[in-house]
Amino acid sequence: MAYTTIDNPELFFNTVTYTGNATARTITGVGFQPDLVWGKIRSEAQDHVVVDAIRGATKQIYPSDTSAEQTESQGLTGFASDGFTLGTHAYFNKNTATYVAYNWKGNGAGSSNTAGDINSTVSANTTSGFSIVQYTGNGSTNQTVGHGLGMVPSFIIVKQTNTTRNWPTYTQALGNGVAFLDINDAWAGGSSYQNYWYTSGMTTTTFGISNNDNTNASSGTFIAYVFANVKGYCKVGSYTGNGNADGVFVYTGFKPAFVIFKRTNAAENWGLMDNRLRPANNVGNNYIYPDLTNAQDSTSDFDMLSNGFKIRTASNFMNGGGATYLYIAIAENPFVTSGTKAAGTAR
Repeated sequence: MAYTTIDNPELFFNTVTYTGNATARTITGVGFQPDLVWGKIRSEAQDHVVVDAIRGATKQIYPSDTSAEQTESQGLTGFASDGFTLGTHAYFNKNTATYVAYNWKGNGAGSSNTAGDINSTVSANTTSGFSIVQYTGNGSTNQTVGHGLGMVPSFIIVKQTNTTRNWPTYTQALGNGVAFLDINDAWAGGSSYQNYWYTSGMTTTTFGISNNDNTNASSGTFIAYVFANVKGYCKVGSYTGNGNADGVFVYTGFKPAFVIFKRTNAAENWGLMDNRLRPANNVGNNYIYPDLTNAQDSTSDFDMLSNGFKIRTASNFMNGGGATYLYIAIAENPFVTSGTKAAGTAR
């Protein structure tokens, strides 16, 4: 059977790095007009900042913070055909500071979606399995929201934008999704927050929420970033650490460009590794924490291979003995391209 995947992942997701100059400018090299930009100053402590095409340029939310959306006219000021435009604010453009920006392609500013109990505005890329969804909560149990993907969501991040709230996540990798994590918090997942998600509502057309204020406050404005597994391009899963310096190998079916991970059975920070923060040799130890404002750190080794990633540390952060970890990985290169015979899981 022929193997079908995205042969050019950089057309849908790409990472750029740059040095700030405190002057209005355009950052290029993304390769497409992004609909979601997640930016972080690498060289010093500062919030992560997320801007998307549905809410609009200048509208900032902060994964490392619970704050409501803020308007910053000198932050990310627009989405361009090959990147984005910047003002002079330190979030994106402090003089001599170094930055990383993660870019996803959706489908522009979005359109109306009436597939769920709650109407939504959706910017969906049905090829890459990624969508941006805005909706207004109604405070009711067992509600559905249209996501536009035509695939069942594997990972969802939600944030209420008009008030202070956490960033709850949903993932299939944690069983039925009752266990939950906040992307802005290091604490372990728990099973006492069943009213965040309505797992029966996770379908090819909708995702499900319940009546917790963090996902469905009455009259609250919410933004959701929705990811589906796409063979050879995006993989959401879990692994069990072995507690050894010769750590576990995790098969993804592609060479990762971007990996977020989190220990789920104990309090540990979220981690984010990418193919731009790495040194010239393959084994990398540069990463950032999505739940913290910290500058780039470099204390754990992580190897991005042609068909997955390999942990090379005994750190509890990413490889505690018997510990369970969630991850979402996005491809730099598929292990097998479309039209060829699918390979096995050889390392």
